[in-house]
Amino acid sequence: MFIPHTKEDREEMLSTIGVERLEDLFNDVPAEHRFPTLNLPPQLTEMEAIAELQSLAEANETTRDLVSFLGAGAYNHYIPAAVDAILRRGEFFTAYTPYQPEISQGTLRAIFDYQSLITALTGMDVSNASHYDGATAVAEAVAMANAYFRGKRGKVILSPALHPMYRETVRTYNPGDTLTFTGDESFDPAAGPETLLPLIDLDTALVIVQYPDFFGRIYDYSALAKAVHEAGALLAVAVNPLSLGLLRPPGDFGADIVVGEGQPLGIPLSYGGPYLGIFATRKEYVRKMAGRLVGETVDSRGQRAYVLTLTAREQHIRREKATSNICTNQGLMALASTVYLSLLGKHGLRQVAELCYHKAHYAASRIASLPGFKVWNHAPFFHEFVVRCPIPAEQVSALLLDQGILAGYQLARDYPELENHLLLAVTEMNTREEIDFLVDSLAEVSDD
Repeated sequence: MFIPHTKEDREEMLSTIGVERLEDLFNDVPAEHRFPTLNLPPQLTEMEAIAELQSLAEANETTRDLVSFLGAGAYNHYIPAAVDAILRRGEFFTAYTPYQPEISQGTLRAIFDYQSLITALTGMDVSNASHYDGATAVAEAVAMANAYFRGKRGKVILSPALHPMYRETVRTYNPGDTLTFTGDESFDPAAGPETLLPLIDLDTALVIVQYPDFFGRIYDYSALAKAVHEAGALLAVAVNPLSLGLLRPPGDFGADIVVGEGQPLGIPLSYGGPYLGIFATRKEYVRKMAGRLVGETVDSRGQRAYVLTLTAREQHIRREKATSNICTNQGLMALASTVYLSLLGKHGLRQVAELCYHKAHYAASRIASLPGFKVWNHAPFFHEFVVRCPIPAEQVSALLLDQGILAGYQLARDYPELENHLLLAVTEMNTREEIDFLVDSLAEVSDD
């Protein structure tokens, strides 16, 4: 409960610091800037304010208004009603960092279940209680590798098919000259992960790839993992977690760190967030991993209990040296994914993944038959694929938007070599009729 200061409290504090009035605290601020007049519109009643805000909100077009084939890291999936219903329960919706296990058993249990589900999904040994989004999780993988090697290895290899925003975030996290980032300076559309092999040497700390990659392609990284480990380095794999309902988990082909964007697991698009950063690794690296960890134990009565484990990592103990540095209610997003995965189960998750896969391949086969259009992907793909258009992708997107279709991502924004290419995403939410509507609309573009 918030208890405001009394008049006596304020007078005592002012007397202690040697001033008489609150206004005296601002004496060093030039008088003309102390209390500026704000140019605010006339005041509104609550009813008028709500009406105004509603009209502004209705100006935004969402996936409820448009047929969406836009992905590139955030996807339009169906979210069962139970996810939101559980999230809005007071004991979860207002929860903070659970440092006191005796009063936080529900929150701790939910986090433990999340960790268990993520490790099962990725094939790894341990998962933390999440980061802010997929990009920051990738950046934390770099930080963990650097900490593991104690700065003695200075090279990080980034696949050019790793999400461009992830690569930008990694570089933002590391602006100095301690680490060197390489591998993504150029992009060969026909090349696969084998192009990274010559870059690996004894100075390499970490190699980061994506699975499926930014273009939706699926590669077996077993050979790459072997080469990375022979050089004594670590391999991080950024995943689309929904695809793991269908694909081989990264732990099976030698990943040391698995990161990813958890938004596909029961989290709405929400204009870009809040999202969920997945981070899992092998047991031997756990002490260098950032983020909270919950463990299962037994209390003094022999009953099952949950606690924050490896607590020497926590910020209330190590302060600025802590590695458990995620202290907001980010756990709410982890809970959303926990509920989603629990509702679907192993078979339900596979069913959703299969729907995405088959619908995407139906769309790709139909688009490939259109004059002037070509499906660019040669490797197998999951539910995203690249289409080469006969005219600039920006123009195609504008024409489709006129038809009420939110087209794919314009790849020339990040890859100048792909000027006329669109990255299309198809999920279980796209009906056959919507896919046919997209194809018919593209056919009009090819006719023009």
